[in-house]
Amino acid sequence: MSATVASKISGWVVILALCFAGSASAQDRYPTKPIKIVVPVTAGGAPDVVARVVADRLAANLRQPVIVENKPGAGERIGAEYVFKAEPDGYTILAAPPGSLVISPFLESRLAYQPTAFVPITIMTTGHLVLVGRANMPMSSLRELIEFAKANPCKLSYASPGIGTPPHLTGEMLKSAARIQTTHVPYKGLAPAIRDSLAGHVDFMFDNLGNSLLHIRAGRVKIFGVASEQRIAELPGVPTIAETYPGVHTLSWFGVVAPPKTSPQIAERLAQAIGGALKEAEVTAKLRALSLTPIGSSPAEMARLLQQERVRWGSVIAAAGIKPQ
Repeated sequence: MSATVASKISGWVVILALCFAGSASAQDRYPTKPIKIVVPVTAGGAPDVVARVVADRLAANLRQPVIVENKPGAGERIGAEYVFKAEPDGYTILAAPPGSLVISPFLESRLAYQPTAFVPITIMTTGHLVLVGRANMPMSSLRELIEFAKANPCKLSYASPGIGTPPHLTGEMLKSAARIQTTHVPYKGLAPAIRDSLAGHVDFMFDNLGNSLLHIRAGRVKIFGVASEQRIAELPGVPTIAETYPGVHTLSWFGVVAPPKTSPQIAERLAQAIGGALKEAEVTAKLRALSLTPIGSSPAEMARLLQQERVRWGSVIAAAGIKPQ
């Protein structure tokens, strides 16, 4: 090897070493500028509220501003695509419910991002879906609701915030397990679905407990069941749907992911900081007021949940015969 070639190789080694050292140093100092949390739904919904409650304390923990930006549309896909294409430096992250992360691949044949390529950070909260109906329905139990549906195929209608959302797919699980035929009425979001449900324009729907609890207690809607594996503290006397139809249950959750190729060090740093925020008494109180349970999982724990959820929802969608668009 000539002295010139050896000199060039030595120079490249030095440059590469400096690059890796600079990268490691940047990760060690992270964060050094504001962080943006993208929420793929409109402002005011549960994912948005959770992100903003956590962001306030996260900013204090990381000593950097944390900005929440809503990018709704296309079934959460606009916000997810935006984060997917962002720099993998930890300064743009996605806070999302299951739709964009574990359900969209089964519904969209030309998805502009790869959900499995996101880097998991943490599951922030879990919650419950409940089966509620219009207040003047003559039925008062799940058994009576199912008996009426069997005797009157397609007469009952149920609302959802859109095709492929967890409330819609939970409704499909119930239809399949109970062997009933009902009419699905998809809306563009949860707010109009709830509004028409309260107005009695649709017969029933699966809704987040945090949205429905006050309406249940005020008698504005009827409660027919809880879509959790176990009964819940807020409604201890209300049976789970799984008690009658095993397997019909849904875990409602909000998680945080980063763009592909984000370093494990940054993901862990964010997970610890978000987990710390979720443990603070003020944050916990605000989330529990929404009937949400703070979690703060590790990146590895979130990765396992995402895999389980993809398998589960993929099976539900296939069983319901929902084809990719």
